[in-house]
Amino acid sequence: MLKVQDLVVRYGMIEAIKGISFEVPDGEIVTLIGANGAGKTTTLHSVSGLIKPVSGQVMLDGEDLTKIPAHKIVAKGLSQVPEGRRVFAQQTVEENLKLGAYLKRDKEEIMKSLDYVYELFPRLKERRTQLAGTLSGGEQQMLAMGRALMTKPSILLMDEPSMGLSPLLVSEIFDIILEINKNNVTVLLVEQNAKRALSIADHAYVLETGRITLSGTGAELADDERVKKAYLGG
Repeated sequence: MLKVQDLVVRYGMIEAIKGISFEVPDGEIVTLIGANGAGKTTTLHSVSGLIKPVSGQVMLDGEDLTKIPAHKIVAKGLSQVPEGRRVFAQQTVEENLKLGAYLKRDKEEIMKSLDYVYELFPRLKERRTQLAGTLSGGEQQMLAMGRALMTKPSILLMDEPSMGLSPLLVSEIFDIILEINKNNVTVLLVEQNAKRALSIADHAYVLETGRITLSGTGAELADDERVKKAYLGG
């Protein structure tokens, strides 16, 4: 579904991404793991059109996205859950969700998407009239995920969904990611909690200072001594 080829991204004179290539097959969960500053978020932003690469290709179903504006990429079935949630604090939960469907014109379709999100996140339904800024961190993460799902994406990019959450909520978020994937949504996951990310990933890549240094199935990397030493506390 998604193929990144020889991607190079620069911030001024600094080369943040140094010619990386990876693939996200249709229907799978693929994760990028790595330390802070490795280039994980920059990679996601390049895929979703928020940052334009110096060179390389980002192919979605055979179409190069690198020349397409970010808002038009969303219309092609790619949606991103940003790091830090970025909810609209002064809007209600339901208003935030409906903003996620800004490209949709069919009211019946929007309501079906809303029902799906409320089924996936019952807590959001309970708090649908509550201001987003008053939600807990975990609830805001659910809202950010729900808002991205309102576009009915075929591929969902997720940036550090477990950041700042309690262990119990982390487990809940990862269960929901698996549920989303079962509902025919391909997932590209960036996550510092390498152990949890690898446990649900079909394929995984290790990103270090802008380069991919290891790749394999989630299970293979979880069992790799280099990965254990650097990212799994072993």
